[in-house]
Amino acid sequence: MAADRPGTSNGDAPVAQSPDGVRNVVLVGHTGAGKTTLVEALLVGTSTIGRTGRVEDGSTVTDYEDAEIKQQRSVGLALAPLVANGVKVNLLDSPGYADYVGELRAGLRAADCALFVVSAADGIDGSTQALWEECAAVGMPRAVVITKLDHQRADVDATLAACQSAFGEKVLPAYLPERSGTEVTGLLALLSQRAFDHRDGVATQREPNEAESVRIADARPALLEAIIEESEDESLMDRYLSGEEVSLDVLVDDMEKAVARGSFHPVIPVCSATGVGVDELLEVIISAFPSPLEHPMPEATTLAGKPVSGLQVDPNGPLVAEVVKTTSDPYVGRISLVRVFSGTLRPDTVVHVSGHLSTFAGEDSGHADHDEDERIGALSSPLGKTLRTVGECVAGDICAVAKLTRAETGDTLSDKDSPVVLRPWELPDPLLPIAIVAHAKADEDKLSGALARLVAEDPTLRVENNPETHQLVLWTMGEAHTDLLLDKLSSRYGVEIDRTDLRVPLRETFTGPSAVRGRHVKQSGGHGQFGICDVEIEPLPEGSGIEFVDKVVGGSVPRQFIPSVEKGVRAQAEKGVAAGYPMVDFRVTLVDGKSHSVDSSDMAFQTAGALALREAADVAGVSLLEPVDDVSVLIADEHLGAVMGDLSSRRGRVQGTEPVGTGRTVVRAQVPQVEIVRYAIDLRSMSHGTGTFSRTFSHYEPMPSHLTAKAIEAARKNH
Repeated sequence: MAADRPGTSNGDAPVAQSPDGVRNVVLVGHTGAGKTTLVEALLVGTSTIGRTGRVEDGSTVTDYEDAEIKQQRSVGLALAPLVANGVKVNLLDSPGYADYVGELRAGLRAADCALFVVSAADGIDGSTQALWEECAAVGMPRAVVITKLDHQRADVDATLAACQSAFGEKVLPAYLPERSGTEVTGLLALLSQRAFDHRDGVATQREPNEAESVRIADARPALLEAIIEESEDESLMDRYLSGEEVSLDVLVDDMEKAVARGSFHPVIPVCSATGVGVDELLEVIISAFPSPLEHPMPEATTLAGKPVSGLQVDPNGPLVAEVVKTTSDPYVGRISLVRVFSGTLRPDTVVHVSGHLSTFAGEDSGHADHDEDERIGALSSPLGKTLRTVGECVAGDICAVAKLTRAETGDTLSDKDSPVVLRPWELPDPLLPIAIVAHAKADEDKLSGALARLVAEDPTLRVENNPETHQLVLWTMGEAHTDLLLDKLSSRYGVEIDRTDLRVPLRETFTGPSAVRGRHVKQSGGHGQFGICDVEIEPLPEGSGIEFVDKVVGGSVPRQFIPSVEKGVRAQAEKGVAAGYPMVDFRVTLVDGKSHSVDSSDMAFQTAGALALREAADVAGVSLLEPVDDVSVLIADEHLGAVMGDLSSRRGRVQGTEPVGTGRTVVRAQVPQVEIVRYAIDLRSMSHGTGTFSRTFSHYEPMPSHLTAKAIEAARKNH
């Protein structure tokens, strides 16, 4: 069986009976932080699987696609449910690399809380910090897991300090790791002031020794004060400061409430290799993280756009669910990962599918209409690639639906008699353009359908058939995202493509006026071709388009052929005269010409008009106009100077800067498009992954003469 081919199983799958028995948890963190390995430890710790898989061996539950096994990192969102103390926990393992942010956002949409996984050996990157702030803005509950405690470079104290610096003062340890030499052997619980030994795979609880008691005494007051500050009992802080002992039950209860509100964030050290901290982490997930009942519903509207109120996380309510991930498998077909927000999803039910139009621009993706009914296929509970059949999926839970042929990622499933649309989650625009061509005719025949399927799966992919450059362009999140998409085209759909140089849609215009003759006279056996036109050409201001003026007197060009001259001029302008780009912003005045009573024809004067335009290019000269974008760059202040210098080197004109929050600045500039083709990659490198940018078209302006000459020369070589 192929590594990314889903399997099926009739084995027992955890089934939630009610929303309060579910916890939907997304694991967030940079690549290499240990998210996938942590999922393995949690699955083994709850006996969901028998032994721990390894990323290096390609044997983990959630990294099962060929690309993940080859790259040894997650590239897609994967679900791994487990049951602990009667609660179903849906673990959503998200990729950490910035190119796969669409999968991460899908995980955030499906989850009710987030585990930020931070490596004790590598610390925190800027993108993780930005994601923390994003979760904070919507009040999503968060906890921090420090992993890789057994790494030779592990420094828990430094990592904790980095977390507090990046995430805020309400990030405090609930446990401290205990070592024997270099080995992590247990945890010290700060609230209960107990020691938990994890030796030989057996966890035992005991009183701390003298040295351990000192460590607890040093760290415990900060934890207690942070919890009490978040308590709903306003007198509790006064009692604590007066020396009154606060009971453990009160502390635990207040901490759990503060975590569920998203105002306090416990730190739990976990050693995935030995299982130290797994039980403690599960306790936090089950007791402190909110159930779907406590998480706000996404905004919903009717198909007419009117707000829908009164929706609740109720298994008996109207069905409202959302496709958070779509995969297309050549053997199984389309598989949709669905989060149910209201109602209960059951097989063979007819539901309404509604959503946004396909982003497969310029082509018929086959999915332009997302306003229709469809029958639900078999339901399953995925454990990685293994699909285990279930009979239903209640509000708050997550399941996989087989063979939803029309639903795409982000689409809403609802009752067919009262359909609604959920407000889509926000995604960054794909900003790396890649031009592709089919490798052979057989690939060309399959390419359109394969790309439509990829777009249905991945909302961060945009496909454009550029009408000016006549290139097929993939807009992606970065090189890794591009490589993954091209690999899927080849391995999954059997389509081979070639990458080609991207052509920015330049335009041509005349640099000055001219008076020229277009002459098309050919004699052959029978009818010949005869058309002569005298024209005056002058440039016009930007945005004027093409004007054609008839000033012929005396019938030198017969009336029926004057439109032919204009048609020939416009056809040649569309093709360009110097570098193959459309000509714009000029006026053509037809002043004179000659005709032949027999050999003149519509086509002859069309050709004469085209020749006149080409002649004018030689006489007056041609300049290129390049598109300029308004660019906004959000950057950490420490990289501000480098970014502004780089924009200037790209012929950008900085329009201004504006501080945003603490330590970040927005830089606004106007930059020629030819200079920012690969800016998505360059900015990430320059800012260590923390910078983001957006771009919108502004206007066309003349390209510098030395660059114009190079572009024209390059175009002529290519032709």
